[in-house]
Amino acid sequence: MADTPYAPRRIRALPSWLLGRAAARGHRLVAEALATEGMRMTHHAVLSAVAELGPVSQAELGRTVGIDPKDIVAIVNDLQKDGLVSRTPDPKDRRKNAIGISADGKRRLRRTERLGDAANAELTAALSDEERAQLIALLTRIVAPAE
Repeated sequence: MADTPYAPRRIRALPSWLLGRAAARGHRLVAEALATEGMRMTHHAVLSAVAELGPVSQAELGRTVGIDPKDIVAIVNDLQKDGLVSRTPDPKDRRKNAIGISADGKRRLRRTERLGDAANAELTAALSDEERAQLIALLTRIVAPAE
């Protein structure tokens, strides 16, 4: 925790503080890994969502991943410029565009998923396989307590 600002001992023992620090480290590791492919985390999330949901309308895509409409336009533009997604008329509503993943997008996504997996493995390297599974189960319950 060398890069972590000072926090009093009592605060450093709080789950909320520890989760925040772990999340910050995880984000940094994943962002650095994705950057080796020229990809930002939000772009990766959108590309991953298009692969899972697509073809999908740009508006639905933005709502699904929780990104502001003006920001989703810029992200999709970037992904399209890089040849990772395509815009075609939506067969359900010709006034809208459907966003689909390209073959290059699928290849890039496979590479960035491997990089993200490696970054998460680094994040949890101090844990055994059983502890990692337990951590994921516990965090899932914290994130979605009613499920």
